[in-house]
Amino acid sequence: MITGKNYIGNHLSAEGKETFKTFNPQLNIETEHTFFEASEDEIRLAVNLAWEAFQKFKEVSGAKKANFLREIAHQIENLGDELVKTYCQESGLPEGRAKGERNRTCFQLRTFSDLVEEGSWVNATIDTAIPDRKPQPKSDLRKMSIPLGPVAVFGASNFPLAYSTAGGDTASALAAGCPVVVKSHPMHAGTGELVTSAIITAAKKTAMPNGVFSNLNSSGIEVGQQLVKHTKIKAVGFTGSIRGGRALFDLASQRREPIPVFAEMGSINPVVLLPKALKKKGTVWAKTYASSITLGTGQFCTNPGLLLALDGDGLDGFIQTLSEEILKIAPSSMLHPNIHTKYHEHKRMMFDQGGLSVTANYEAAVAENYAQQTVVSVSGSDFLKNSKLHQEVFGPFSMVVKSKDVDELANIITQLEGQLTGTIISEESEIESYDNVVNALQGRVGRLIFNGVPTGVEVCPAMQHGGPYPASTDSRFGAVGIHAIQRWVRPVSFQDWPNTLLPDELKDENPLNISRLVNGAQTKECL
Repeated sequence: MITGKNYIGNHLSAEGKETFKTFNPQLNIETEHTFFEASEDEIRLAVNLAWEAFQKFKEVSGAKKANFLREIAHQIENLGDELVKTYCQESGLPEGRAKGERNRTCFQLRTFSDLVEEGSWVNATIDTAIPDRKPQPKSDLRKMSIPLGPVAVFGASNFPLAYSTAGGDTASALAAGCPVVVKSHPMHAGTGELVTSAIITAAKKTAMPNGVFSNLNSSGIEVGQQLVKHTKIKAVGFTGSIRGGRALFDLASQRREPIPVFAEMGSINPVVLLPKALKKKGTVWAKTYASSITLGTGQFCTNPGLLLALDGDGLDGFIQTLSEEILKIAPSSMLHPNIHTKYHEHKRMMFDQGGLSVTANYEAAVAENYAQQTVVSVSGSDFLKNSKLHQEVFGPFSMVVKSKDVDELANIITQLEGQLTGTIISEESEIESYDNVVNALQGRVGRLIFNGVPTGVEVCPAMQHGGPYPASTDSRFGAVGIHAIQRWVRPVSFQDWPNTLLPDELKDENPLNISRLVNGAQTKECL
């Protein structure tokens, strides 16, 4: 049941005077529920409670944390049709997308439960003492990862489940032993509250400390700012705009004790189309990319917003087919009127830039909040001269850049900001002639794709969902897969510590039977 209140640990609270409603973009009306913005007192209570919970939660065994995460997944599934209905009402996204994202959310939780139950993720490393080493004896040193403390997580507008309340940031932080305070996204606050109720139920059933999770409502930026500035918040997870993520990053760095902000903020996901591939399968790739550009109304962080190729007949044919095919696809609803408005504002800004040609622009009448897809083209020289053309247009929009030669193509890639993905469309026989292009792309992205589309992010250990700034604030980490847990921990070494006082992960007898790096060799053996 949706109450519109804030969850301060296990307690429902509505002390704030400001309220707001979510919006149904399909029907173009507000939804029925009223949500109470968290007050300053409620924010302080939530963070202080998270800090108290941390003192206990950081000592909870991997097996018990695994049970907690699995129970969250189970309780989310128990929400049934109410969650799906609320998700669709607040996002304008179809039922199939809601169910698929729910499955992904639960899969992520269960994946992290398996990880912490097995235990080797703590990176236990042991270098035993050499007391008779000359000229100096060597101490016994043992290192492992420990949780940072309470984490503030900001829900994403475009993934109300998988990147929000119980999404990857929350799942990985809880797995690490960090309590979480979520700043719920105002566009899907009802979905967020339902998921919160599932997390709280799971926490109670598995005897987790009160305060291990809280959910705060807000339609503006103040709640988020206060969370990031609070001295007991030790890290931040964010998915959203460059402007929003950078503001949080700056706030965190200005604290007396700066804290890490792991933000995924924006990407146009360049796609390089090589000549032989265009000549052989240009029509196939044009149809494929028309679908990819419009998938989810272009509201994926991996949407292919930039297509790069050498100028010529093959590219001209590709652009013509892409433009024809994309206009055959029925427009769909964007997440919110504000996002729809910004989409058209950013498109108009692009149209105002010199040298740009509009090759496809859906002009038939559409329902309110539906996005009209667009393809534009520009020369490589004009693209290089105008950095405004490098910016993301969030929605079903893509720009084709015509390069005069390979050197200009590589230069364009080098001049791009950091990206989540980069794709090469090529025949296997031709890519070897484009080493400089491939190397330039690798320097700008977190994931390299060969003959595919960037839309779609597999949740698995080998996935890298992050990239050089501003794709993410720390390109060494990603927001998807089990390695996301490493964002919320720090290494600690124990020198010459008595074996009985060491954490179980570092004891001679290896009571947890985890894999450890002992004197340079990976093993589960006892010392």
